Amino acid sequence: MMRLLVFALVWSFSMPAAAADTSAARPEDAAQQGWIGVTPTPHGPVLIQQGMPPPYRDYQMSRVLAPEERQQWLQMAMPAVGNMMQVDAREAMNHFAIKYQARPGLGFDDVVQSMKLRANQVNLKYVGTNAMWRDFQAVLGDMDAPRVEILSFCDIAIGRDLLKVLPEMIVFFPCRIAVMEDADKNIWVLMLDWDITWLNLAGKRLGMTPELRSGFLSIREKMDSVMRAGANGEL
Repeated sequence: MMRLLVFALVWSFSMPAAAADTSAARPEDAAQQGWIGVTPTPHGPVLIQQGMPPPYRDYQMSRVLAPEERQQWLQMAMPAVGNMMQVDAREAMNHFAIKYQARPGLGFDDVVQSMKLRANQVNLKYVGTNAMWRDFQAVLGDMDAPRVEILSFCDIAIGRDLLKVLPEMIVFFPCRIAVMEDADKNIWVLMLDWDITWLNLAGKRLGMTPELRSGFLSIREKMDSVMRAGANGEL
């Protein structure tokens, strides 16, 4: 649900200031959160930035959210998220993923090799593979599960620049692309949809440079290129 929660947060950032009902924020919340205010209004923003954030140094972590604060935010955001998506769990998860079916006739290893070669071409460093299907067999004794591997990539320069400004971005790194067989032995390549609209909006408040936003967008384009190369067996 993280992407939907982020969407709710971005919605709050994009609301005009005049629409924010700051009077609904409790004084104790404002004291706890400093320059961030919370409003429980049903149609207003979930979080409101009350002023300029404290100065940050490169790689400086943001404040730690208290469990009570995180729970309060979730309690306000979840109803909006639930109203945005009233579908079953399978369809909800489908909205998180970008996926391409591999061209018929391509073998699993062909797909993986093409992805690695394209990653090298677009300056994405291959940093490892999690061969989950081998653990299905060795640990669980499941010899019928489909082959599933998760390949990890990283753009070192852009990753470093992002972490200087947003250290919490480390939770998204490295970038991952899954290759897996489905029930009919079709091969698919999938990744989390890196729709960074939320980062672009938040970056305007953080003072992120256009070059950095452009760099982050380029990661998504590179990852998509890697997926398409694998699905098409281009290399």
